Amino acid sequence: DLCFVMMTPSSQEMEPPTNPGWFTFAREVGAGPTKRVLVVLDGAGWHVAGALEIPDGLTLEFLPRYSPELQPAEHLWPLANEIIANTYFEDLDALNQALADRCCGLADDPDRIRAATWFHWWPQFA
Repeated sequence: DLCFVMMTPSSQEMEPPTNPGWFTFAREVGAGPTKRVLVVLDGAGWHVAGALEIPDGLTLEFLPRYSPELQPAEHLWPLANEIIANTYFEDLDALNQALADRCCGLADDPDRIRAATWFHWWPQFA
């Protein structure tokens, strides 16, 4: 069984020696001997650690530096920004609510997300 995921670990989760965030994530997605999980990371500085311990079943794959076009998550920004472009918000709470509503709407529209993030060279699954 093979599962492809994308996540944004915090710098704290990348800290040695135990990396509790990675172990929690691996447990939650069921990574192990019978299920491999590929975690794709961009070249951000907080995705680096000196003595990183990787749980069984997880494989980290780093995208080339300075290649946001290869990071599917980067292609979500235009979808999120559509709702706030050229719009005045009374305060930060109003902006946060508009973005939250937009993200919830996008979460309910997987075809639109897939169209923006599913590249022909990514592995395809039935």
